[in-house]
Amino acid sequence: MTSDALPAYDPAAEGARMSFDGRMSYGDYLGLDAILTAQHPLSQAHDELLFIIQHQTSELWMKLALHELAAARRHIAAGDLRPAFKMLARVARIMEQLNSAWDVLRTMTPSEYQLFRPALAESSGFQSFQYRMIEFVAGNRNMAMLGPHAHRADLAGPLRDEAARPSLYDEVLARLATAGFDVPPRARLDVPHQPDAKARAAWAEVYRDPQQHWELYELAEKLVDFEDYFRRWRFNHVTTVERVIGFKRGSGGTSGVSYLRRMLDVVLFPDLWDLRSDL
Repeated sequence: MTSDALPAYDPAAEGARMSFDGRMSYGDYLGLDAILTAQHPLSQAHDELLFIIQHQTSELWMKLALHELAAARRHIAAGDLRPAFKMLARVARIMEQLNSAWDVLRTMTPSEYQLFRPALAESSGFQSFQYRMIEFVAGNRNMAMLGPHAHRADLAGPLRDEAARPSLYDEVLARLATAGFDVPPRARLDVPHQPDAKARAAWAEVYRDPQQHWELYELAEKLVDFEDYFRRWRFNHVTTVERVIGFKRGSGGTSGVSYLRRMLDVVLFPDLWDLRSDL
């Protein structure tokens, strides 16, 4: 009796390399041995691995966001806006990816979280250095937020250095000034951006005549896209925390949901939102 089964497919027959002894493999290039062994649950709870991986992958996406924001700022400072458009668009997509991560974490119930929450001790996302750096790069510079990093000179130092240089939005405002708008530089760089009447008036003029100021108009919209997704990330964070722990204090000592709701009122680029009332 004969079999009609097809022979097993062998990629080597078409030239695929199957032996990697002494050669760079996929895992070698990506450093997967280090990445996939970086999860160390401290309890026997099934869902602790979900919690760890969700936060670790978020930190990887934030690393990429910082890479893109730094490059975008350099291009904007040099007056080379078009490459910055692509980078800022990518940051918005990264924030969208971070938003999707909350959907996975929300599959964890309060009962499941309580099984391993004691293992967190006082660790909290509130202490994320990269999240703080994203805020500082964008221009939301609250120096009180250096506190959780004060014990690490390698973390607090870069944040202080960042607070002493023009933010992403400062460089954007400098482009407005270069284009002839009356937008003076800020007196202090180490404070959050506040609504500025001259900047608001300048942006309103840009929006009233996009064809005349197309690159500035496009730049403004890229920043609004970024902040739009950033706000959604913050909102999803609040919703997730309320769903999982209610109104308990955060593991890092914050007021939890109340603190996160207060952060929803923080605006990165106030002039770009306020101008809409003027059109």
